[in-house]
Amino acid sequence: MRRPHIRSVAVAIAVTTAATGLAGTAFAGPSTGVERSSASATTNAAAVVEAARTAAFAHASATGVSQGDELHAQDVMIDPEGARHVRFVRTHDGMPVLGGDLVVHLDRELAYAGVTRAAGHTVEPAATKARLTADQAAAKAAQAAKGEAGDARLVVDARGGSSALAYQVTVTDPNGTDTVVIDAVTGEVRSNTPDSDEFLSPKLLDSLRKHGETIDPATGVGSASPEAGALGPGVSGATPYPSSAKGTGKTLFVGSVGLTTTATSRGHYQLKDPSRYGTETRDAKGSYTEKFSAATKFTNTTDVWGNGTTTSRVSAAADAQYGITKTLDFYKSTFGRKGIAGNGKAAQGMVHWGKKVANAFWDPTCNCMLYGDGDGDMFKKPLVVLDVTGHELTHGVVDATAKLEPTNVDAHGNQFGEPGALNESLADIFGSNVEFYAKNAKDTPDYLIGEKLGLAQKFLRRLDHPSLDKLESTVDYWSLDVYGTPGHLPAEVHAGSGVSSHAYYLLAEGSGKKTINGVNYDSPTYDHSTVQGIGRSKATAIFYRALTRYMVSTTDFHDARVATLNAAKDLYGANSTEYKTVDKAWAAVNVTAANRPKARH
Repeated sequence: MRRPHIRSVAVAIAVTTAATGLAGTAFAGPSTGVERSSASATTNAAAVVEAARTAAFAHASATGVSQGDELHAQDVMIDPEGARHVRFVRTHDGMPVLGGDLVVHLDRELAYAGVTRAAGHTVEPAATKARLTADQAAAKAAQAAKGEAGDARLVVDARGGSSALAYQVTVTDPNGTDTVVIDAVTGEVRSNTPDSDEFLSPKLLDSLRKHGETIDPATGVGSASPEAGALGPGVSGATPYPSSAKGTGKTLFVGSVGLTTTATSRGHYQLKDPSRYGTETRDAKGSYTEKFSAATKFTNTTDVWGNGTTTSRVSAAADAQYGITKTLDFYKSTFGRKGIAGNGKAAQGMVHWGKKVANAFWDPTCNCMLYGDGDGDMFKKPLVVLDVTGHELTHGVVDATAKLEPTNVDAHGNQFGEPGALNESLADIFGSNVEFYAKNAKDTPDYLIGEKLGLAQKFLRRLDHPSLDKLESTVDYWSLDVYGTPGHLPAEVHAGSGVSSHAYYLLAEGSGKKTINGVNYDSPTYDHSTVQGIGRSKATAIFYRALTRYMVSTTDFHDARVATLNAAKDLYGANSTEYKTVDKAWAAVNVTAANRPKARH
């Protein structure tokens, strides 16, 4: 879904509460008689990286690393009880390996404890010499993506069960960028993937047109009472500038809300939050820029932003800033995650992006949210609602961790395959959790996605009974049709997302009828079993730990089952109710150890 980035030995260290325990189908455990590394549990991150790298090569039969491979650390995770996890991307003979990512697991003594890997094979390509030149590959990429191609670089494409020498090319058009992979021997287009994550897929847009639907959410709630402590004189007393100020956002969708802003001088303010890494929203003014610095700052002589309607272009900015900061707060408060990438850096947003753009995006090029204003026809207003922002920013979290990618993309830009569907599901799961965290009376926390968009079915997707979404034909249960059979594409990613979203809901709330915050739910099960939920907090902790420790770019639903079992074992123990309920929840959506597909294709 996004092009991989090879960064230096980096090391954002995430610390969460856990109990050691590493095992499972997608997890290769250590052989007997493993030599232990002589390191203490308090060893610094660099030593952990080196221990994990050494272990990966020492256990090559399990990890799949081979001669010519180099491992580049992306993340180091140290659990309180001492387990360590190091996420690596790989190069082979100096070339980036697509689908070569892996997570090496160590115990508190830095002994090898297992691996989670994307490629189930060694990554050395059959052909080691390109027949195409870089210029020829760039020309083919430009033709495939209908844009201007950048430089082509040689890579090893280890996705899809085999390895090939290939060129990777970024192609730019007025609507953004695509990453195109061209076989360096045959010239075949191996993949052509948009770099940005669109909230509304081409398939959904087509479905809306066929149904005669419009997205026209109710707005104009700017007169609502502000949150407690939201209003204030900004700054007072002798204050050095720039300084933090307390402002008010009069939003389109969530009423009057408190916003932390920046006082640049006495009586002058900027829509930038110094308390959250400098997070800021700017005005793209109809441009298609992917450079945040090229957008216009929102400034004002009062610390009030917007008027609650679209007559003020600042209203959408207030919604965006509120949604972004609430998402940051959710991840920090719940998981200790500082920033979307876990690196303590700002999240950014640009509203009024493009001309008549009927969508919202997470854009990894600028590491920011892009919000269009709608096309004025089918889409009447900007897509700046809270769960849309939570959903899209979670794509950024996935991009910084497992980098889940679709297996196929069609000529219209629709994406297919279980890893991409899992990505969409996680964005819905954590996006709905942002609503529960925000507790905004104008946006009732629920397990619905897009419930404020004004659709006839009253939501876009829902976690308790996904197949009630008729616009995207979302499924409740796993089947071989979701996975994909020879000659047939797997499920479109939003349609397939229902499998893991449903498993999460069952884990959190259980099966059957339930009313939460005035919203009625009725969650069925594939096997007609009854599932007793363990609560949203525990379910969310399990899915987050699974994402950050046990998922990689190729994780499918059966892998996700194992990842969440591993996470539940870490957090609560293998004999716990939580662990057993994870297994029951996946069985209730027809994902079991017994029906795991035997072969990849």
